[in-house]
Amino acid sequence: MLYHNFDPVLVDFGFIEIRWYSLAYIFGILLSWLYARKVISLLKQKNYYLNIKIENFDELIGYLIIGIILGGRIGYVLFYNLNYYLDYPLDIFMLWKGGMSFHGGLLGVIVSCLLFCRSKNLEVFSFLDIIACASPIGIFLGRIANFINGELFGKVTNLPWAIIFPEGGNVGRHPSQIYEAILEGVLLFIIINYFALKKDHLIKKGFVSGLFLFFYSIFRMISEIFREPDPQVGLIIFNSMSMGTFLSIFLIMYGIYLMVTKKYNQ
Repeated sequence: MLYHNFDPVLVDFGFIEIRWYSLAYIFGILLSWLYARKVISLLKQKNYYLNIKIENFDELIGYLIIGIILGGRIGYVLFYNLNYYLDYPLDIFMLWKGGMSFHGGLLGVIVSCLLFCRSKNLEVFSFLDIIACASPIGIFLGRIANFINGELFGKVTNLPWAIIFPEGGNVGRHPSQIYEAILEGVLLFIIINYFALKKDHLIKKGFVSGLFLFFYSIFRMISEIFREPDPQVGLIIFNSMSMGTFLSIFLIMYGIYLMVTKKYNQ
């Protein structure tokens, strides 16, 4: 049995703290942006996505950062802790206390991308496909930060790699954050980029976005099997599924729709 003894604060200057979670967001966005630029260059060499300019993507980053933060926070408030924030509305703005939703952040990214592309008269799925290729990098770092924070831990288990988390009682639990980092970060990155960069006949605008939604949701639902439900939400729909699983079902359906309708579209 292993004990979780990571400090979520990397450096404490007294008047300000540098937390691993904040660094995960910063480096996740930075590395994803740099990799997205590389993907654009590779696809242009294959004569795909020629309408995308790297300068356009650089301009988009500001929109995406706002979309991630606003969408992630609003999604958490609405999906995971609405009653609390109705009682304490000012706490919505206290981002340093934690509370972000991936599904909310995803919606924020989509909306910000739509607004940007409409303002520039650009094809939105071209950019969303590029984002899909790079996003697993940020997801991976975010899940590692969840692990360091000792949050979103798994259900009780006696497996050899079980970990005792400070907030999880004196029992071994699945390191579900690591499961998610591997599935939603590493494996998703490999799958999406394999199809995007190697399978030329599948490079259709919107298809890669559909792949991302489908496989992310499948991996998220697998991870949710081992993850302890959020205590303020518990299990929903006849006490049978977590909120993460429920939201992922809609992404799976839309992902399938995109893969079917966009496969043969240029």
